Amino acid sequence: MRPTPEHRFDAPPGYLNTASIGIPPAFVADAVSDSITRWRTGADAAPDFDEHVAQARAGFAALVGVPPEQVASGASVSQLVALVAGSIPDGTRVLTVSDDFTSVTFPFAAQAHRGITVTEIELEKLASTVDQADLIAVSLVQSATGAVLDTSVLREATSAAGVPVLLDVSQAAGWLPLSLDWADWVVGAAYKWLLSPRGAAWLAVRPDALERTRPLAANWYAGEDPWASIYGLPLRLASDARRLDLSPAWLAQVGAAAAIPWLAGLDLGAVRDHCLGLANAVRRGLELPEGGSAITSLALSTDQIGRLRAAGVRFSMRAGRARLSFHLYNTAADVDLVLDALT
Repeated sequence: MRPTPEHRFDAPPGYLNTASIGIPPAFVADAVSDSITRWRTGADAAPDFDEHVAQARAGFAALVGVPPEQVASGASVSQLVALVAGSIPDGTRVLTVSDDFTSVTFPFAAQAHRGITVTEIELEKLASTVDQADLIAVSLVQSATGAVLDTSVLREATSAAGVPVLLDVSQAAGWLPLSLDWADWVVGAAYKWLLSPRGAAWLAVRPDALERTRPLAANWYAGEDPWASIYGLPLRLASDARRLDLSPAWLAQVGAAAAIPWLAGLDLGAVRDHCLGLANAVRRGLELPEGGSAITSLALSTDQIGRLRAAGVRFSMRAGRARLSFHLYNTAADVDLVLDALT
């Protein structure tokens, strides 16, 4: 799938590892390369990067379905989740999914000294168990398996029970159309499906949730006017979600500013269909039932894993299984490469 001729990818044949590291379009890599050139020649001043931060923030907001003023900019998922974990009351019962990615769960588990508990449950039982929790924290798409959460069912259940929700969309945003303005917190990383450099992440915060989210990493860039809050007290933070901002990693933000608004402008329904079509073509070729995810997890023998690698297929091993992930730059040729190696 190539949206326009100028949006070229340099992904090698058989690159099925987006769930670990996304490959940028050439124009995104060029934007970062140009920024490095400017850096090495001292051509930029620090405020020059503010526009990139704003563009990346707006792109993430569009992808998850919220206004930009509800989005905080940070460095990693765990850093942003830690703001939530450090803000919830003592004794909060957190419910998550078994073997979810630990950037979602560890920040809460690290609050055990305050009586906060984290309970894991099977994905299919989550919605029916929300009344046993004070907070749900879960990945929308599971990293290890690609299993996709039914957000409509979870929304209905948590709304009826009055339980707040934190969703991690790191394995969803960029290939799956999202409308998550109902969730209290939505967090996502840049470097996978968002095709950006590592070092940027975002947290969408519903206004009522912002009131109970403490700016535990308060810094100058979180000020109402960042360039007027670099020295001295009193504390003067932004009134919107920018109050949770972390001082930006500039080169990561340059890449994100190029990649994410572009992704948000694509027909994400078509992107989803493209990714699912390729993932399911592999599953059909292996006589497995089709799935609903751009990630497919395969139980393979040691010999099969060796044949995949020998064929040049790039993938990850997660939870003892081969994880293949499909994005914009993948084609039917990648499917053939996998099936030729395995059948």
